Amino acid sequence: MQNFDVIVLGAGAAGLFAAISAGQRGRRVLLLDHAEEAGKKILISGGGRCNFTNLGCVPERFLSANRQFARSALARYTQHDFIALVQKHRIAFHEKTLGQLFCDGSARQIVAMLLAEAAAAGVALRLGHRITEVSRADAFRVETSHGGFTASSLVLATGGPAIPKLGATDFAHAVARRFGLPVIPPRPALVPLTFAGEDLDLMRPLSGVALDSIARCGGVAFREATLFTHRGLSGPAILQASSYWKPGEPLLLDLLPEQDAAALLRAAKRARPRAEPRTVLAELLPQRLATALAARHLPALRMADLPDRALDSVATLLRGWRLLPAGTEGFAKAEVSAGGVDTAALSSRTMEARKVPGLFAVGEAVDVTGWLGGYNFQWAWSSGWVAGEAA
Repeated sequence: MQNFDVIVLGAGAAGLFAAISAGQRGRRVLLLDHAEEAGKKILISGGGRCNFTNLGCVPERFLSANRQFARSALARYTQHDFIALVQKHRIAFHEKTLGQLFCDGSARQIVAMLLAEAAAAGVALRLGHRITEVSRADAFRVETSHGGFTASSLVLATGGPAIPKLGATDFAHAVARRFGLPVIPPRPALVPLTFAGEDLDLMRPLSGVALDSIARCGGVAFREATLFTHRGLSGPAILQASSYWKPGEPLLLDLLPEQDAAALLRAAKRARPRAEPRTVLAELLPQRLATALAARHLPALRMADLPDRALDSVATLLRGWRLLPAGTEGFAKAEVSAGGVDTAALSSRTMEARKVPGLFAVGEAVDVTGWLGGYNFQWAWSSGWVAGEAA
């Protein structure tokens, strides 16, 4: 039985950063993971270039039952702190859009940076260690396929159940429950939405069509691209809205952001009375979408023969297409999971369990979920850092 000061379960973004933070304080740290490679989710993120943070990280862009919980950690270790670390390691990066920062090269540069920092901090990294039991008597005890380890502090950093093909499970939540911590049931977030019936019949032939849009759901609105798929809708605007969507609630799509659809259609009627409606719509929307909407919502008449009320009805549709999602693509296609260890059981300053001294939960394991675009990585860095400072 080997003894350490801190055992961190999970060598992903949050676990690596918690281990680094604790190790830099002189703590003897063991970082365990069942995978054969550290940072697997980092490696696939951002199309392999890792969207490692966002310049616009503010607490309001994170979901949680306690919307204020993330404030402390995000303030104590900011996006600018992580950017400074990236610059220290001379990793070139760029801002893509909406404050999203990506490596110019490969996501492997971020993993290499974290592993180098962990090694410099004296962290003992053990990969390929399947955890078989976690318990506590005088100290936390972790049994693995390669023997047992003990420590006075234990950090749960194994994430949530999103992207199971990478080995993701609800392990952190199961351990949290074992120690009496409440867990808000996890659900897929940043995930494509699925549809059924007539909506799906219209969407399926449009698979691959993308357009600028505003997706409104749950009292929030996101302007980015929407992508039609063979099962429904995806794209950044939809992924963002999905985190706020609840079963039974509608999704509203504005297909002509900041444009007066009614005025455009009436002007086209005056200027081109002999034109077909689908031809006019195709000047405003992708052609396949224009054809589908015209076939469903407009009679087969020339523009001159369409009553203004018909054009106004289509304009209303274009500015607020009301759709009722049937569900989501689930954890397999979700970028992250929402829900997790209830923040009411944790200190927002240290991520330590209030009723279980020495037990910490960080990153995606916790009920804090960021927007698309580097926010969830920043939560991993921030929550991992504050836990490592206290563990």
